[in-house]
Amino acid sequence: MGLAVIVASLTAVLTGCGQPGALYLPTEPAAARRATLPETLTPGSRQNNVATPPATPASAPASK
Repeated sequence: MGLAVIVASLTAVLTGCGQPGALYLPTEPAAARRATLPETLTPGSRQNNVATPPATPASAPASK
C-alpha cells in the first residue's frame, strides 16, 4: 500500500501542471503588467512596485 502511494505521488509530480513544451518567461508588452508568483502569494506587495507619477509643485518657482 505504501509503495502504491509513493508511485502515485511520484507520477503526479512528474506530470506537473500539464504545460506542453518548454517553460519560458514571456517578453511581450502585455506580460509586463502581470503579477509574479510572489505577488500572487502576497497580494499587497504589488502596491510597492507600481510606479507613481511625480507630484506636481503647488506653485511655480519664483523667478529673479
